[in-house]
Parts: sequence; C-alpha cells; structure tokens
Amino acid sequence: MAELDTPVLDNHMHLDPAHGRGIEAVKDFARVGGTHLLVVNKPSWHLGDLPAERSDFRHVFETTIDVVADATTELPGRAWPVLGVHPGLVSKLVDAGHSPTDARDLMQAGLDLAAEYVDDGKALALKSGRPHYEVSDAVWDASNDVMRHAFRLGAREKCAVQLHTEGSDDLTEVAEWAEAAGLDRTHVVKHYAGGKLAGPIPSVMSEKDRLELAAERDDHFLMETDFVDDPDRPGAVLGPKTVPRRVRWLLEEGYDEAVHRAHVETPRLVYDIDTEATL
Repeated sequence: MAELDTPVLDNHMHLDPAHGRGIEAVKDFARVGGTHLLVVNKPSWHLGDLPAERSDFRHVFETTIDVVADATTELPGRAWPVLGVHPGLVSKLVDAGHSPTDARDLMQAGLDLAAEYVDDGKALALKSGRPHYEVSDAVWDASNDVMRHAFRLGAREKCAVQLHTEGSDDLTEVAEWAEAAGLDRTHVVKHYAGGKLAGPIPSVMSEKDRLELAAERDDHFLMETDFVDDPDRPGAVLGPKTVPRRVRWLLEEGYDEAVHRAHVETPRLVYDIDTEATL
C-alpha cells in the first residue's frame, strides 16, 4: 500500500488504555497512513463514578493527556487532547437525584477545570454540547447554559470548542451564541456531522456519502471516526483505520483539494495547528 502524501487527521477519537484497545488502535491508524489525532476524553462515567465535584473530572482529563502523550510516540505527526464534559452527563446526574440547575453548575465547573488545562498548554480545545435525545425543558435549558459557558471559556482561552449535539444541518443559532460570547464560529466544531452544515465547522463522520457531499461543497470541513474504544461496543461507529482509508478513496476520486482542506487548511483555521510542519 503506497504511503499517503498528505497529513491525515482524525478530528474526534476516544482512547481507553485501561479497558479498550488504547495504543493498539493508534498503531492501526498509523499503519494505514494516519498521522495526527485529536483525542477527546471519554464520558466521565465511563472512567469512574459519577462526578460529585469539580475535582472529580481531573482523573478523566489526566488519563486523556497521558494516552495522548503515548499516542504521539506512535504517530508520524502527533496527537492533541480535547477536554470537556459530555452533554449526556446532565441526564446521568438528574437521574441520580440532582436538579437540572445543580447538574448545570457541576458541568460548568468541569469545563472550568478543562479550560485550565488549555491555559497551561496541556490541551488544545474544549468539548461541550447538548443532548441529542429528548429531554425536559429544564434539562434542555440547563444544557444550553453549559454550552454557552463553554463558548465563554473558548473565547477567553482563544481555543476551539467541539460540540456533541442533536443531528442537524443548521446550527446557525448555536454559532451565533458562540459569537455573542466572543468566539468566532470558525472555532466551533460540530462533531458527528453530515456533509453539509450551516453555522459551525462540520467534523464529518467518515462515511462515503457524507464525505462526498462535504468534498463537493468547497467549504471547510474535518474528518472523524468517533472511535469509542469500548470493548462492550466493538461495532459502534467507525474503526480507527477509517479516516486514512477514506482519504485514500477521496484522492482516488479526484478530491485532492478537499483532502488538503480537511487535513491542512481547516485544522489551521479551527485549532491553529500545522499538520504539515508537525510531520
């Protein structure tokens, strides 16, 4: 298999060195041409008990930072951590007896801690969002408050915010909230996106139909697998080899400019990272 003559970035992957494949997944990614990774911390309840206070998020963040350091040693390029609070935590907390307001406050405190890692140069970006499933009005409002808080922190730290939200091809209102908080919409990324999105930058799930739509649009996009690294869900979402394989397919289909846009231009625009210079 010929080497790919381009950086190859998976914009949203999880790694669980204790319970999942961990670095073996990174080796698979690199073996087929992957060069760079953005590793998002797993939901906090996957790596321990439900958080009860701000400091309870530290273990999740430190675990992610450590596995990113290990991943970088296996890559031609490097990996970066994306730290934050999964929006599904609000439901876990409410189901455990917290009020939506208390859940909001705890999740915002977790984001405050994540932002400290960004400020220290130990993380690249923040993660937030809102549930992608039906919730009560009170939980929805609390979740939107958490997301707005992430935008304020992103503006303060001059970093991007990755969002986990409901499926949509129009999140213009969310992008406007970010800009109202001082964060340009080019620094807001919708993870698990389709090939077309108004508002934030789409991080496109690397399925051929979605990628073809994104490549045809002549607009900024990223590529991801959302690899969950969960041995209990081996077939969930896409495997770690997918992005390099889809890059090869896009090049074969003549989408050279789109590949450069997704793996060089858009990472520079969104995260201020240089995937060419770090190879």
